[in-house]
Amino acid sequence: MTIIPGVLEVVGADSQHVPLVFDSPHSGTDYPADFRPIADGAALRMAEDTHVHTLFAGVVDVGGVMLHALFPRSYADTNRAVNDLDPAQIEGTLAMALRPTVKSRNGIGLCWTRVPPDGAPMYDRPLTAAEVQHRIDTYHQPYQRKLRALLDATHSRWGQVWHVNCHSMPHHASAMSPEPMGTTRADFVLGDRDGTACAPALTQTIRDFLVARGVSVGINDPYKGMELVRANGNPAANRHSIQIEINRSLYMNEATRQPNDGFSSLQVMLNDLSVHLAEFAADQS
Repeated sequence: MTIIPGVLEVVGADSQHVPLVFDSPHSGTDYPADFRPIADGAALRMAEDTHVHTLFAGVVDVGGVMLHALFPRSYADTNRAVNDLDPAQIEGTLAMALRPTVKSRNGIGLCWTRVPPDGAPMYDRPLTAAEVQHRIDTYHQPYQRKLRALLDATHSRWGQVWHVNCHSMPHHASAMSPEPMGTTRADFVLGDRDGTACAPALTQTIRDFLVARGVSVGINDPYKGMELVRANGNPAANRHSIQIEINRSLYMNEATRQPNDGFSSLQVMLNDLSVHLAEFAADQS
């Protein structure tokens, strides 16, 4: 096990014997002392993919690796490009060219400035360039580098790597969502960036596995996969990345963040999915 206190944890790297790497970038609950938002704590936690790294922990039992962030995404979102920041939301100037996307303009870029579900202000002031740089250097970049190192090591050893980027989503779309507010989500959404981030067979085998267990599955709608899938998926080089979003109502009370009666059965299903993907990867070698 590898731990950078407050930043990340890696489980399974020393015992890895299949080319599977899972990561959970948004399930962290260690809130840094210098965060200091004005947002209500319960609202702030709505950004978390709470418990996701635990749900997918079975990948280690089949010989894969699990990486997860310990800090919250609202503090520094590792699933964003390092320059996905809106200069209008920062006091001072960073030593890099910024390329704000719709995410950062909506307050959910690398450093969130809006709070779910309604987009209330996160702070009563702009973040300073020094604060943002600290979050990049201490949290964002170490996580992205660690994931890339795990993927590179796996690819070097097996000539292939199958990366599952693990997330959860609210049961209904909010005012900050890509769909109309109130839209009910599927049980699972798989994002492969419209087929560009992994072999179609990976998306298909996960979809078939889930559908056979009676759950509903969307593909690239409303989530196609963000930076960690974009940056690491290169199927032509036998590097395959896919994002999995789980409907939170399947496993937790979204208000209290506590596991509900469906947690254990969902965890068993995801353990079985890890077994299935280990067998799938073996068939591709």
